[in-house]
Amino acid sequence: MPNVLVKNWFGDKFSNLHPLLQKLHTEGGRLTGDVEISYGKGLAGVIGVRLAKKMSLPSEGTHLLVVSISHDIDGLHWDRCFNNQVLVKSLFKPVGHVEDGYWIETTGPLSMKLTVDINDGGWFWRCLKVNFLGCPIPRWLIPKTNAYKTIENGKYCFHVEFSLPIIGTLVSYQGLLRAENT
Repeated sequence: MPNVLVKNWFGDKFSNLHPLLQKLHTEGGRLTGDVEISYGKGLAGVIGVRLAKKMSLPSEGTHLLVVSISHDIDGLHWDRCFNNQVLVKSLFKPVGHVEDGYWIETTGPLSMKLTVDINDGGWFWRCLKVNFLGCPIPRWLIPKTNAYKTIENGKYCFHVEFSLPIIGTLVSYQGLLRAENT
């Protein structure tokens, strides 16, 4: 049965999302495919490797990513697993509505206050605030996040990148995932 959690948060703007993203966020599902993980060079790479370990990301290169999406009373669940190894679970709880609301993503001891922009049917996260173990982290210490999901040729295009001013990209992963029939 479809879940209206995401649809209710977006309200009238839900129809601006690509139909496959609408389906994914009302019915849930499982996405699989290869993603390319890369790290920055020099100091950016050193910081990127440390950040990636905290996020349970594998080494640089091509890796299988499986993402399971579901809903329940607690919120929207995104469970990511690279190479059938470490499972990273995130819970997204909606607050308010798209115009003045946000999502709280909790992954382990980290929580982020995020909002969403819709561009050409794609879902683009925008980070507003980060807490670690319940304590706010100053914005200047937080890597800039560029994270989105769009649709390309019927597949789900994922891009996640963390960077810092001046030194550049720390770590990123991106790839095309296909929906599995569940």
